[in-house]
Amino acid sequence: MRAEVAPAFAEFGLSGEPGTDAFWATARGPASIPADDGGWDTLFLWRGSAASIDFESWSKPVPLRRFGDTDCWYARVRMPARLRVTYQFRAGDDAYADPFNPVGAGGDRSIAATPDAPDQPHWPAVGSDDVLPVPRTRIRWASERLGGRRTVRVHAAGGGGPVVLLLDGDDWLYLHPAMTAFDAAVADGTMPPVTLVFLPAKDREAEFMCRPELWEAVRHELLPLVAESDVPADPDRLVVAGQSLGGLSAMYAALEFPDLVSRIAVQSSSFWWTPEAMGGADPLGGPVGGAVAARLRDRNPDLSGLRVAFDVGEHEARMLPHCALVETLTEQAGATVRVSRSASDHDRAGWREALLRDVAWALA
Repeated sequence: MRAEVAPAFAEFGLSGEPGTDAFWATARGPASIPADDGGWDTLFLWRGSAASIDFESWSKPVPLRRFGDTDCWYARVRMPARLRVTYQFRAGDDAYADPFNPVGAGGDRSIAATPDAPDQPHWPAVGSDDVLPVPRTRIRWASERLGGRRTVRVHAAGGGGPVVLLLDGDDWLYLHPAMTAFDAAVADGTMPPVTLVFLPAKDREAEFMCRPELWEAVRHELLPLVAESDVPADPDRLVVAGQSLGGLSAMYAALEFPDLVSRIAVQSSSFWWTPEAMGGADPLGGPVGGAVAARLRDRNPDLSGLRVAFDVGEHEARMLPHCALVETLTEQAGATVRVSRSASDHDRAGWREALLRDVAWALA
């Protein structure tokens, strides 16, 4: 086995006998080399005991192979062209970030990108031990309409301006450093000054369905609290940014609350959703475009006041038809539409540069 595997490691620029101290001193990962099909062969390394790699959405778990009787475990994974993906190592019941990869997402996740994946210049490399900065201003929101209490963080990027409501706000606080990324985009002129409002979800399925309670609460409860805070903000100019179910909710708000929500930036929205889909064996197997496409066809709304940026991961094969139909129907209804595809599957690591670009476009 050693004669077979050691040369394969050398292909990836690694030297030394796998499992030795000299090998681990220079080990890095993941490392990619071109594959015959236009994709990439990517080597992942793990030091310790048996484990597997869990990828977010893109692939089933990949078991690691052991190199001889050493503590070196590895997997050679075929990845398609243009992919950025979140992953973690799972050993038993525990999950770990990749110790050989300096780019993380939270304490127990890492981010891999194929060499041809577009750069994300505004997003810093964050290690698993790094603590992300969070806005100093926080609003304690006890919502009468939604029930329960939640902490909403608010940050004025570049001195503040139009409100950018980030659904799933805790993910953009504690997994991906959105505050830092927006600050960088404002500083280099990519985006105008904005006020970020990080809205956490307590129950995503309940709050992000096509129901009015969340948006009634945003209008009558949350935005007045933001206006009363000590952070400069213009709640009358609002962009809603959401992903997956959050993107579905943002689109619903644009259709049902057009005087509140007229600018949205959504990534990989769950446009497969119908009231029956969540409990079904195959949620994405229902009518193309789901309930949103049905609303657009049946009601024939005038969306000339709506500005919407759609993005979806180019590797999300089953999501693409649902998103494409809603994109087309929205433009036919008169909205100003931008459509793009990110180098990702269903994964915030791939969507996040689109988030910055599309929020800036929505405000243009």
